Amino acid sequence: MNEILAAIMAALAFVFPGFAQGPSDGFSGYLEADYVYAAATTSGTVASLAVEEGQAVAEGDVLFTLATGQQQALVDAARARVAAAQATLANLMTGSRNEEIEVIRASLEKAQSDLALARSNLERSERLFASGTIPRVRLDQDRAAATAAEAQVMQLQAQVQVAELPARSAQQVAAEAELAAARAEAARAELDLADREVRATVAGVVDRVYFKPGEMAQAGTPVISVLPDGSLKARFFVDQDRRAALARGEAVEIACDGCPAGITGTITYLSAEPQTTPPIIYSREERSRMVFMAEAVVAEPGNLLPGQPVNVRPAP
Repeated sequence: MNEILAAIMAALAFVFPGFAQGPSDGFSGYLEADYVYAAATTSGTVASLAVEEGQAVAEGDVLFTLATGQQQALVDAARARVAAAQATLANLMTGSRNEEIEVIRASLEKAQSDLALARSNLERSERLFASGTIPRVRLDQDRAAATAAEAQVMQLQAQVQVAELPARSAQQVAAEAELAAARAEAARAELDLADREVRATVAGVVDRVYFKPGEMAQAGTPVISVLPDGSLKARFFVDQDRRAALARGEAVEIACDGCPAGITGTITYLSAEPQTTPPIIYSREERSRMVFMAEAVVAEPGNLLPGQPVNVRPAP
């Protein structure tokens, strides 16, 4: 729309060579502003609007929110996966649980008691066999029982040592990687949840609200437009014979119908190419039809709004 208005203004200046010159040898133009459009990064239903048209907002103020049910569920699930991964890693780092180790130790104590009994029986059998009281087969049985008891004790001692050791390094690395992935997933889910609340990136005035609560807003589609403070500028057109007399940073006076006197601005842009080019080689007569677009930031816009026709002249 702004480009169409600029083209119309330039075309009028081309058809009517004196159009670029306003009252008192000023330059005709209109007020323009660069809006900031607030949109969500993901699609969703507009849950609430925190502002209304014409309301002043500061940077960081909440503008609108989208429904958060699905994103909250994803955050809860991601946090649960982080907790599970942390527990798995902790279990691998510390070995078996204390209760499991205590069960093995109790079995070890019983096996040690059985070994002591088996050794006592073996000693008695050796004495009885030496005196000829018992046959060799009884001695062999008691000797085998003592050997089996010793093996049982050694096995349980090894089980206690293994239970008290942490997991192998490869298992720990895998568990740490799983925990890191779960934390990254949780962070992403929390960011997606935070993105459902859209805040103002600049201070200014809410110009338009394009959606109502309950309506579906696609990702990247503007929901609210904000007119930033200090963004109002006068876009005007300079005839070619006075183009060289203007420069960036030069002060100008801005006037419009019904506007208070004393509105000033500063030129921030001067086009290097003519806005309208005649279809023939430039001649002295045709050069008067050439105009160049320029822009000047309005110092104190007050109640001025984009779209108002203005007349701009160099400040005395």
